[in-house]
Amino acid sequence: MSVTSHARAQHASPFQPVPPLPKLIGHEIYRGSSYGAHHPLRVPRVSTVLDLTRALGWLPREQFVQSPRAKPSALTAFHTPAYLAALVAAEASQSVTDPIKQRHALGTPSNPVYTEMFRRPATGAGASLLAGEMLARGGIIYSPAGGTHHGMPDRANGFCYLNDPVFAIQSLRRNGARKVAYIDIDAHHPDGVEHAFADDPDTLLISTHEENRWPRTGAVTDVGAGQVWNIPLPAGVGDDVAALVRDAVILPVVDAFQPDAIVLQCGADAVLEDPQSRMAWSNQAHWTFVAMLKTMAPRYLVLGGGGYNPWSVGRCWAGVWAVLNGFDVPEVLPEAAQDVLRGLTWEGQKRVKQPPEHWLTTLADDPRHGAIPDEVRVRVLTLQERLKRWI
Repeated sequence: MSVTSHARAQHASPFQPVPPLPKLIGHEIYRGSSYGAHHPLRVPRVSTVLDLTRALGWLPREQFVQSPRAKPSALTAFHTPAYLAALVAAEASQSVTDPIKQRHALGTPSNPVYTEMFRRPATGAGASLLAGEMLARGGIIYSPAGGTHHGMPDRANGFCYLNDPVFAIQSLRRNGARKVAYIDIDAHHPDGVEHAFADDPDTLLISTHEENRWPRTGAVTDVGAGQVWNIPLPAGVGDDVAALVRDAVILPVVDAFQPDAIVLQCGADAVLEDPQSRMAWSNQAHWTFVAMLKTMAPRYLVLGGGGYNPWSVGRCWAGVWAVLNGFDVPEVLPEAAQDVLRGLTWEGQKRVKQPPEHWLTTLADDPRHGAIPDEVRVRVLTLQERLKRWI
């Protein structure tokens, strides 16, 4: 019996079946795949999570599922056939024409032509489609390659060629979930997901994101059909602000909505060390979100998202898997896990000459406390008043 199975059996009631093990959906396509030498997504992410969790003994075979690759025909539920054809053709030829670049935003600095530019996002979308099917009877699934929340129907957007969270929500619906809550704690607003579901009262959309950060959408006044809750936060805020908006707004809103399924986009770019935002969370803020949402619906899907510092994103997302399984995170990592972190490189950047030792020997950041700005307190009170009316 594996460590996971043993722990779950110890806590299971003799009169109830043991709940299904959490599953992690992944693929080796992400190992070595890069958007290019100068792109923020040149760094390893999913492969680091797989290597760390295996080095820690947290990913036995029975909990790993290899992601399928979605076919273009399965992706027309959100993306246009013309865009999908252009994406497939660009991968095949490794080039785009000017009209294609203008129409579909392919071959741009943000959304470059690269070797796996269709196969890689189609694998992430395939994981989200599969997750909805696997969760038909409930359970927990983690897809760290998911969370590409900016993709639009007819164009790539913000490093995102396909919008796998949209496919996850659609798949959950097809497989029995009537009401889906989508919570996004990435540093960037999920404009593509909001575009898809802003007018759908059965899809709750909640986003925390850095105010005035690209794509500069997600104002607190944007409410969709009444079920859209945007919580823009000022730059520099840490764990205390994360806890306030979580406990005072997000959890009460989810509880009032009573979802059949929760999708949590757990982008790691709100962590202090990430170069693509000015947020200052610790990874423990992320883990607390994961833990507290875990019991609020029978179906739970956790996705990755942003994250551009290879050490901070790998440590954060490996810890997410620990939370989903109830594993204790060691204060000091065993040598095999340290070797994974010591083997990472971050080419083409000048911020980190030498990673600090705790990036190499630990998973958990120290909590990052800080002042709660008055503007955040006022925004929370406003949202609480809205919640009273919404209920």
